[in-house]
Amino acid sequence: MTIDSNHPETIALHAGWRADAVNGAVAVPIYQTTSYQFRDTEHAANLFALKELGHIYTRIGNPTTGVLEARLAALEGGAAALALSSGQAASAFAVQNLAKVGDNIVSSTDLYGGTWNLFANTLKDQGVEVRFVDPADPDNFRRATDDRTRAYYAETLPNPKLTVFPISEVAAIGREYGIPLIVDNTAAPIIARPLDHGAAIVVYSTTKYLGGHGTSIGGAIIDGGNFDWERFPQRQPALTTPDPSYHGAIWTEAVKPIGPVAYIIKARTTLLRDLGSAPSPFNAFLTLQGIETVTLRMERHVQNTQKVVDFLANRSEVIKVIHPSQQTGEMRRRADAYLKGGYGALLGFELKGGLEAGRRFIDALTMFYHVANIGDARSLAIHPATTTHSQLAEESQLASGVTPGYVRLSIGLEHIDDILADLERGLAAAGGA
Repeated sequence: MTIDSNHPETIALHAGWRADAVNGAVAVPIYQTTSYQFRDTEHAANLFALKELGHIYTRIGNPTTGVLEARLAALEGGAAALALSSGQAASAFAVQNLAKVGDNIVSSTDLYGGTWNLFANTLKDQGVEVRFVDPADPDNFRRATDDRTRAYYAETLPNPKLTVFPISEVAAIGREYGIPLIVDNTAAPIIARPLDHGAAIVVYSTTKYLGGHGTSIGGAIIDGGNFDWERFPQRQPALTTPDPSYHGAIWTEAVKPIGPVAYIIKARTTLLRDLGSAPSPFNAFLTLQGIETVTLRMERHVQNTQKVVDFLANRSEVIKVIHPSQQTGEMRRRADAYLKGGYGALLGFELKGGLEAGRRFIDALTMFYHVANIGDARSLAIHPATTTHSQLAEESQLASGVTPGYVRLSIGLEHIDDILADLERGLAAAGGA
């Protein structure tokens, strides 16, 4: 039995699970097992032939992880989800599930540096070209498209630029050609729902806001179930032609009895099976604990962040504050269109004094943690100019407007007075010169 609700507060607590059928446990158990007993040989054959859904081996699926997947799909309004060992694995699988050697995807330039490296370097080495375009003009995606383009890729609220992506505009362009839009929604769970605006696939690093407690690395892909892969079969051969790695299955045909989940079933039964980026059941369990409170946490994150933005905007040590609430014109319109319930919990600001001012600011903080993470319940700070060691990451940051005096903050759940007091301490050390 599951609870029928469209409200994220309820979904986060109940979707995908009611109680253990044998013992009545309300909390989702940790199924710390590698493999699962088949009822008989027919049962085993049906599982491997996808005639019946069930568990075979934890590298491919696990009951604890399955509840996490069901809950994420319900929260996002999608058809199904695949949990993975990290957000990086999710970004890679999302593309590799469609693009092969000689294919390409078109990606927004506004990306997290790790994703930029993955796309510009690792995928290139694997024979997949990533064409970076400026999302300020959605038609740049159309102009970069050719017959081998398999997907468009973007971040809802890109880190560190924090300029909201034009989801519906680019999704509409893609659907003209049979190209799905994949959106990384890591920085905006609950407040943004890309599938509602035409995106086909949503990607998360569950390490961040969804988990929220800074204990568990994880990732996820959500299949919207809203994309017609068969409309342009030549555009999506990975799903519409026989797959030699799975008995010649044509995924759009093979999964029809299950539902509109060809994309996610293929990702599970080929990429996850072969590359093994499976989350541990324990990490899946911990992520579920975080999801139970994500709606409440996002409210407080957003409230605290707006107060910090207002505080920094009036400081003489600060040249400018980077946050959707500070944007105007088309950029603000996008933020208002796609972010509901607040402008997110990330912000950047540029200090007078450049590199050294940024160093002094970070080193003077006593409550903010100086870590390479976002989305924790705790407040976090980082100075990208002192943590970048890759030329490609530097190029990504420069394209996003990151300067030597740029500091990024991930605002947590502490009392706002304590947050502002620590920022005051850092600003005093940074100075105004």
